[in-house]
Amino acid sequence: MIKTIIFDFGNVFINLDIEGAIKRTFNEFKIDAFSEEMTAFNSFYEQGLISTEEFIEFYSENFPNLSNDELIDIWNFMLKDFPEHRLEFLKQLKATSKYKLILLSNTNELHIDWIKKQVPFYEVFKNCFDVFYLSHEINLRKPNREIFDFVLKENKLNANECLFIDDNNDNCHTAKLLGIETWHINPKTEDIANLFKIKNSLF
Repeated sequence: MIKTIIFDFGNVFINLDIEGAIKRTFNEFKIDAFSEEMTAFNSFYEQGLISTEEFIEFYSENFPNLSNDELIDIWNFMLKDFPEHRLEFLKQLKATSKYKLILLSNTNELHIDWIKKQVPFYEVFKNCFDVFYLSHEINLRKPNREIFDFVLKENKLNANECLFIDDNNDNCHTAKLLGIETWHINPKTEDIANLFKIKNSLF
C-alpha cells in the first residue's frame, strides 16, 4: 500500500521546454554539443558544489560575448508556466492527510530564484509538502542511488510503500531498483492531476 508519494518538480508541476532550451543554448553559444567541462559544471551547480557566482563566471569566461544577464536568461529559458490546477490537486491531496508528500528535484539556485519571482504561489506550493528536497541544497542529485537512499533513511520509509513520479526514465529506473513504485510521467500526454485515474491500481 502506498503511504508516501515522492514528486519531481519540473515537467510534473512546472512545465519545462528542455528541447527548446538546448536549441537556444547551442544557437547563442554557437556550439553543436555541450563539452564535458560544461556538463560537469552544470552537474556541480545542480549539486550545490559551486556557487552561482562561480557558475556564471565559468560561462562568462567561455562565452565573453554574452553578458551575465544574457547567460542567466539562457540558463532559465527552459522554465515555463506552472498550471494552477496542479497546485489545486496538490492542496486537495494534502488536505486528505492520507500520504506523506515529498518533493525531490534536481535544480539550482538560479532556477529556484526565477520560480520564486514568477510563480506567485510558490510558498503555498512548498508548504503542501512534508519534506522539500532540492538537489543543490542537499548536495545530491538524481539518478544517483545515494539521493534515494538518503530520502528513504531520513524519513524512515519502506521503499515498497513509496511512489516516485518523475519525467526522467533514468531517475525512475534507479528508484525501481530500490523497490520503489514509479510513474514515468509523459508531460506531453499525462498530467499529475490525473494521478489517481492513471495509477488507481496502486492505491
